[in-house]
Amino acid sequence: MADIKDPENTIVMELKGGSVVIELLPDVAPKHAERMKELARAGAYDNVCFHRVIEGFMAQTGDVENGNMEKDFNLRRAGTGGSDLPDLPAEFSKLPHDRGTLGAARSQNPNSANSQFFINFSDNHFLNGQYTVYGRVISGMEHVDAITRGEPPASPDRMISVKVAADA
Repeated sequence: MADIKDPENTIVMELKGGSVVIELLPDVAPKHAERMKELARAGAYDNVCFHRVIEGFMAQTGDVENGNMEKDFNLRRAGTGGSDLPDLPAEFSKLPHDRGTLGAARSQNPNSANSQFFINFSDNHFLNGQYTVYGRVISGMEHVDAITRGEPPASPDRMISVKVAADA
Protein backbone atom coordinates (compact mmCIF):
# COMPACT_ATOMS: atom_id res chain seq x y z
CA MET A 1 0.00 0.00 0.00
CA ALA A 2 1.00 3.58 -0.54
CA ASP A 3 2.51 5.83 2.08
CA ILE A 4 -0.61 7.70 3.23
CA LYS A 5 0.31 11.22 4.34
CA ASP A 6 -3.21 12.55 5.07
CA PRO A 7 -5.66 9.74 5.95
CA GLU A 8 -8.60 12.19 6.12
CA ASN A 9 -8.04 13.08 2.45
CA THR A 10 -7.18 9.62 1.15
CA ILE A 11 -9.65 7.16 -0.40
CA VAL A 12 -9.11 3.39 -0.45
CA MET A 13 -11.10 1.75 -3.24
CA GLU A 14 -11.29 -2.04 -3.36
CA LEU A 15 -11.47 -3.50 -6.86
CA LYS A 16 -11.46 -7.16 -7.90
CA GLY A 17 -7.68 -7.13 -8.28
CA GLY A 18 -6.82 -5.22 -5.12
CA SER A 19 -6.69 -1.82 -3.45
CA VAL A 20 -6.47 1.51 -5.25
CA VAL A 21 -5.31 4.39 -3.05
CA ILE A 22 -6.43 7.87 -4.12
CA GLU A 23 -5.06 11.09 -2.69
CA LEU A 24 -7.80 13.73 -2.70
CA LEU A 25 -6.87 17.35 -3.41
CA PRO A 26 -9.00 19.48 -1.05
CA ASP A 27 -6.73 22.49 -1.59
CA VAL A 28 -7.55 22.41 -5.34
CA ALA A 29 -11.21 21.26 -5.34
CA PRO A 30 -12.57 21.36 -1.76
CA LYS A 31 -16.25 20.76 -2.60
CA HIS A 32 -15.50 17.74 -4.82
CA ALA A 33 -13.09 16.21 -2.27
CA GLU A 34 -15.68 16.69 0.49
CA ARG A 35 -18.45 15.12 -1.64
CA MET A 36 -16.37 12.01 -2.34
CA LYS A 37 -15.66 11.57 1.38
CA GLU A 38 -19.33 12.12 2.26
CA LEU A 39 -20.53 9.50 -0.24
CA ALA A 40 -17.76 7.06 0.72
CA ARG A 41 -18.66 7.38 4.41
CA ALA A 42 -22.33 6.76 3.58
CA GLY A 43 -21.37 3.57 1.68
CA ALA A 44 -22.94 5.04 -1.46
CA TYR A 45 -20.08 3.96 -3.75
CA ASP A 46 -19.97 0.35 -2.54
CA ASN A 47 -20.83 -2.12 -5.34
CA VAL A 48 -21.25 0.64 -7.94
CA CYS A 49 -20.17 -0.43 -11.44
CA PHE A 50 -17.75 1.10 -13.92
CA HIS A 51 -20.34 1.86 -16.62
CA ARG A 52 -18.09 3.57 -19.20
CA VAL A 53 -14.55 2.28 -19.71
CA ILE A 54 -12.72 3.39 -22.84
CA GLU A 55 -9.32 1.91 -23.74
CA GLY A 56 -6.58 4.54 -23.69
CA PHE A 57 -8.95 7.14 -22.22
CA MET A 58 -10.63 6.57 -18.85
CA ALA A 59 -12.82 4.45 -16.53
CA GLN A 60 -16.02 6.14 -15.31
CA THR A 61 -18.08 5.16 -12.27
CA GLY A 62 -19.95 6.69 -9.35
CA ASP A 63 -23.59 6.59 -10.48
CA VAL A 64 -24.90 5.82 -7.00
CA GLU A 65 -28.49 6.10 -8.24
CA ASN A 66 -28.37 3.52 -11.06
CA GLY A 67 -25.02 1.75 -10.83
CA ASN A 68 -25.28 -0.21 -7.57
CA MET A 69 -25.08 -3.86 -8.49
CA GLU A 70 -26.76 -4.96 -5.25
CA LYS A 71 -30.00 -3.00 -5.59
CA ASP A 72 -31.96 -1.62 -8.55
CA PHE A 73 -29.07 -2.06 -10.98
CA ASN A 74 -29.95 -1.07 -14.52
CA LEU A 75 -27.00 -1.14 -16.92
CA ARG A 76 -28.95 0.81 -19.56
CA ARG A 77 -29.44 3.68 -17.12
CA ALA A 78 -26.05 3.45 -15.40
CA GLY A 79 -24.27 6.72 -16.00
CA THR A 80 -27.41 8.86 -16.12
CA GLY A 81 -27.79 9.50 -12.39
CA GLY A 82 -26.06 10.93 -9.38
CA SER A 83 -26.78 11.13 -5.69
CA ASP A 84 -29.63 12.83 -3.86
CA LEU A 85 -27.23 15.67 -2.96
CA PRO A 86 -27.14 18.92 -4.95
CA ASP A 87 -24.86 19.25 -7.97
CA LEU A 88 -21.46 20.83 -7.43
CA PRO A 89 -20.06 24.01 -8.97
CA ALA A 90 -17.05 23.50 -11.24
CA GLU A 91 -13.70 23.81 -9.48
CA PHE A 92 -11.43 24.04 -12.52
CA SER A 93 -7.72 24.44 -11.87
CA LYS A 94 -4.38 24.41 -13.68
CA LEU A 95 -3.86 20.73 -12.76
CA PRO A 96 -3.64 18.65 -15.93
CA HIS A 97 -5.65 15.49 -16.57
CA ASP A 98 -2.61 13.21 -16.35
CA ARG A 99 -2.64 9.42 -16.11
CA GLY A 100 -4.12 8.39 -12.76
CA THR A 101 -5.90 11.65 -12.00
CA LEU A 102 -9.49 11.66 -10.82
CA GLY A 103 -11.90 13.89 -12.73
CA ALA A 104 -15.49 14.88 -11.98
CA ALA A 105 -17.91 13.55 -14.60
CA ARG A 106 -20.69 15.95 -15.58
CA SER A 107 -23.22 16.78 -18.28
CA GLN A 108 -22.78 19.67 -20.75
CA ASN A 109 -23.38 22.03 -17.83
CA PRO A 110 -20.00 22.68 -16.13
CA ASN A 111 -21.79 22.96 -12.76
CA SER A 112 -23.52 19.57 -12.95
CA ALA A 113 -20.96 17.24 -11.32
CA ASN A 114 -22.49 15.20 -8.52
CA SER A 115 -21.25 11.71 -7.62
CA GLN A 116 -19.77 10.35 -10.85
CA PHE A 117 -16.06 10.45 -11.53
CA PHE A 118 -13.47 9.01 -13.87
CA ILE A 119 -9.88 7.87 -13.59
CA ASN A 120 -7.64 8.71 -16.55
CA PHE A 121 -5.81 5.77 -18.16
CA SER A 122 -3.50 8.19 -19.98
CA ASP A 123 -2.65 11.88 -20.17
CA ASN A 124 -5.89 13.44 -21.45
CA HIS A 125 -4.86 17.08 -21.65
CA PHE A 126 -7.75 17.94 -24.01
CA LEU A 127 -9.90 17.80 -20.83
CA ASN A 128 -7.80 20.42 -19.03
CA GLY A 129 -9.80 23.39 -17.76
CA GLN A 130 -13.10 21.70 -18.67
CA TYR A 131 -13.46 19.05 -15.93
CA THR A 132 -12.56 19.33 -12.26
CA VAL A 133 -9.47 17.37 -11.17
CA TYR A 134 -9.79 16.47 -7.49
CA GLY A 135 -7.57 13.49 -6.82
CA ARG A 136 -4.82 11.18 -8.07
CA VAL A 137 -4.10 7.49 -7.77
CA ILE A 138 -0.98 7.03 -5.63
CA SER A 139 -1.07 3.22 -5.49
CA GLY A 140 -2.84 0.41 -7.33
CA MET A 141 -3.09 1.92 -10.82
CA GLU A 142 -2.50 -1.59 -12.20
CA HIS A 143 -5.94 -2.53 -10.79
CA VAL A 144 -7.53 0.44 -12.58
CA ASP A 145 -5.79 -0.62 -15.81
CA ALA A 146 -7.41 -4.08 -15.46
CA ILE A 147 -11.03 -2.78 -15.36
CA THR A 148 -13.21 -4.41 -18.06
CA ARG A 149 -13.69 -2.15 -21.08
CA GLY A 150 -17.00 -1.18 -22.70
CA GLU A 151 -19.72 1.48 -22.96
CA PRO A 152 -21.20 -0.19 -20.98
CA PRO A 153 -19.14 -3.33 -20.44
CA ALA A 154 -21.13 -6.53 -20.98
CA SER A 155 -20.13 -7.66 -17.50
CA PRO A 156 -18.97 -4.53 -15.68
CA ASP A 157 -16.45 -4.41 -12.87
CA ARG A 158 -17.44 -2.58 -9.72
CA MET A 159 -16.03 -0.76 -6.75
CA ILE A 160 -16.38 -3.41 -4.07
CA SER A 161 -15.92 -0.80 -1.33
CA VAL A 162 -14.81 2.81 -1.08
CA LYS A 163 -13.59 4.11 2.28
CA VAL A 164 -11.84 7.17 3.71
CA ALA A 165 -8.47 5.93 4.98
CA ALA A 166 -8.95 7.73 8.32
CA ASP A 167 -11.98 5.50 9.00
CA ALA A 168 -10.27 2.20 8.17
